[in-house]
Amino acid sequence: MKLDANARYAKTHEWARKEGNIIVVGITDHAQSSLGDIVFVDLPKAGTSFKAGAVFGAVESVKAASDLYLPVSGTINAINDDLAAAPETVNKDCYGEGWFIKVEPENPAEFDALLSAEDYEKIAAAEE
Repeated sequence: MKLDANARYAKTHEWARKEGNIIVVGITDHAQSSLGDIVFVDLPKAGTSFKAGAVFGAVESVKAASDLYLPVSGTINAINDDLAAAPETVNKDCYGEGWFIKVEPENPAEFDALLSAEDYEKIAAAEE
């Protein structure tokens, strides 16, 4: 299982990484591996606001569909439009080109409360 040392993690298998004042969000390598070949990603419109823990979209694979949960409260200021035509990008590069959304956080302290890579690794390993 690959991890991004610069990211923080949610127990629901999303990652969040600070890029300046924005937080980029995607799903973890563990999540994409468990789902299998991803065939569709449903993302919200830019400008939509959500609270931490709220469902902001869904990802579908050949095995299952899974809700996506926002790790931090905030307003979506960008979505990865490339995933509409190439959802398999999430399988190939979940921490890079396979990102889902960019969020302008309401409460930056929520980011600090997310799991470290080491803590997330323990949770993911327990599920295997």
